Amino acid sequence: MHFRLLLLCPLLAFGQDTMRPNLKPIPRTEVRRAASKIVVDGKLNDLAWKDAATVEFQFPWDFQTGAKQKTTARLLWDDENLYVAYDCEDTDVVAHFDQRDDPTYKDDAVEIFIYPGKNRNLYYGLEMNARGTLYDYFYIFPQLLLKRFDMTGVQLATNIRGTLNITSDKDQGWTLEVAIPWKNFEELGTGQAPKIGDVWRANMNRWDGTEPNRRLSQWSDSGLRQANPHWPERFGELLFVK
Repeated sequence: MHFRLLLLCPLLAFGQDTMRPNLKPIPRTEVRRAASKIVVDGKLNDLAWKDAATVEFQFPWDFQTGAKQKTTARLLWDDENLYVAYDCEDTDVVAHFDQRDDPTYKDDAVEIFIYPGKNRNLYYGLEMNARGTLYDYFYIFPQLLLKRFDMTGVQLATNIRGTLNITSDKDQGWTLEVAIPWKNFEELGTGQAPKIGDVWRANMNRWDGTEPNRRLSQWSDSGLRQANPHWPERFGELLFVK
């Protein structure tokens, strides 16, 4: 009974004063069907990406000391995959972790959290660093993060405009491209591509820099007082269209 109560009311686990006041409405973006083939190479130069809606991340926490570097993201879909692309401005690209399920969020990294079902406290997480290392999991929020859950068939690639892990020079940034097969969402969905008009909930985030100068930016502001991306009540909406 205690487990069910927390699952339905996660605010109790964080405290009643967790949220900031006067939050903006939850954003929505269209996810268009890819008009042509996407090659997952991290370069984002496929023609299909030109038709994708672009979203820009915001900086909710002014107390953080990291630089405010721009991040944009785009999403597309076809019968096989959900495609997500990130373009990150970055003057010093740092990523050390190189093994599956390493704590990539400690590096320069981007994330997407997705729940296709109706229970927003059950969602999938993918956290990917600038060298293309994937940390994926299934989250029963806020009680249990299942790290041993591994998605299958995920394609992931990055392209760095600069030099990785060399702080003496000035980089320009990096891009990341990921294809996620629909079958990985079978536990909460159908395991097939969504129908036109379907709405899923998701958030996209970026961890930029390393401690102590580090900053979290997001597509949809989690609304938390502390810099934390995990708040499914504030995930944005993905509307699947032609």
